[in-house]
Amino acid sequence: MLNPLTYAYVGDAVYEQFIRTKMVEENPNLTPHLYHLRSIMYVKAENQAKAMRHIWDILTEEEKIIVKRGRNAKSKTIPKNSNVIDYKFATAFECLVGYLYLQGKNERLYFILNTVYEMLTNERRKKQ
Repeated sequence: MLNPLTYAYVGDAVYEQFIRTKMVEENPNLTPHLYHLRSIMYVKAENQAKAMRHIWDILTEEEKIIVKRGRNAKSKTIPKNSNVIDYKFATAFECLVGYLYLQGKNERLYFILNTVYEMLTNERRKKQ
């Protein structure tokens, strides 16, 4: 089993690509700057932490172990725009995504990513 921060490193890239792809599929005529502005809402630590809490009850025991390892991993940095708790849960989310991706559990991965995307999109729409 890899270091949880290694899973998070891969998970960050996988999640970012998923979000960027969704942005382009759903809004094919935006500029790259507008894609960036829309995608921020999905990838910022606060919302990744919210996503992690949202999906907790649908995770398997194996996935919960991975999440806990990611949450408890010792990171040397914390972004300026995030608090420690959100950052730890965001890391846990990215760790889960990276783990599922590297294990080739694509069906489960995309189920979770789509669940998170739908939840965050619905939340955004309620605020508008």
